[in-house]
Amino acid sequence: MSVPEQRAERSGRRWSGGRWSGGQWPVVAVVALGGVLGACGRYGASLIWTTPPGGFPWTTLLVNVIGCAVIGVFMAIISDVRSVHRLVRPFFGTGVLGGFTTFSTYAVDIERLVDAGRARTGIAYLGLTLLAALAAVWSAVWLTRRVLAWRQP
Repeated sequence: MSVPEQRAERSGRRWSGGRWSGGQWPVVAVVALGGVLGACGRYGASLIWTTPPGGFPWTTLLVNVIGCAVIGVFMAIISDVRSVHRLVRPFFGTGVLGGFTTFSTYAVDIERLVDAGRARTGIAYLGLTLLAALAAVWSAVWLTRRVLAWRQP
């Protein structure tokens, strides 16, 4: 990536008529749009399954685990099956799933549990979320690749 043309190719920019065209604005736009959609999905989940003040943050845990499983499926499909348009990964992977999952809320939830005198619960939640999220990604990738291999003629 030390050659300017390689860096430009990676960013989607092309040399045309003595100028660089393309750029990062389309990527920024699709990440923002996807982020809005993902955040709306997360907000909807919080309305459907509310967590009482001081209660265990099951909704945040569930949203993060589901989001990690979906990213596992998505990455296995786009890396093993076909090439996709250069904006699909930023839109869905970074935007939608980045907006849907909420590891910042996870950190705030841990802080709230600790501040409420529930340090053991906070530590358990910290570990449970990390293990469940990693297991969700790994198992989703593994299962998706198995299904894709099974479907191959």
